[in-house]
Amino acid sequence: MLLLLVAGLALGLTRSPKKHWWILKKIPKEWKNINRQALERAINSLYVSHLVREKYNKDGTTTLVLSENGRQRALRFNINKMEIRKPIKWDRKWRIVMFDVPEKLRRLRDSLRLHFREIGLIELQKSVFVYPYPCSKEIEFILEFYNARKYVRSILAEKIDNQLHLMGKFGLC
Repeated sequence: MLLLLVAGLALGLTRSPKKHWWILKKIPKEWKNINRQALERAINSLYVSHLVREKYNKDGTTTLVLSENGRQRALRFNINKMEIRKPIKWDRKWRIVMFDVPEKLRRLRDSLRLHFREIGLIELQKSVFVYPYPCSKEIEFILEFYNARKYVRSILAEKIDNQLHLMGKFGLC
């Protein structure tokens, strides 16, 4: 999914025809590595959530275009300036995010850890983070950005044994 978005963005930002051809030459090589079913599910999910709309072309092809809602969502998330909105009242549930990234992908693991800290999650253990407010959209964005979904799991919990300590860290008591 990101390949298509990045390719479209690169083509849109490049003015040189020479670069256009270079980008178009690279896409088929990467396209072979894409899981077709996962791509179809991702596109269908975007369509169902009204983030994209179909545009039918005269030549019989269909183009997926960001809808206004999709445009707003895309602009809302900037990976380096992402913030989680805190609701007025806490629902008394804990969002736990855990990951198990192989050692050979250490940079990915470090990047996930860094971004989770930057958006306000607190590290319970080396690869386990906790947050008291809804943050699934932000976590999903980070996972898509890094293509790390298969290494990460999340849990919605009602109690944690050290929750008084955590409530203090998050200013909830």
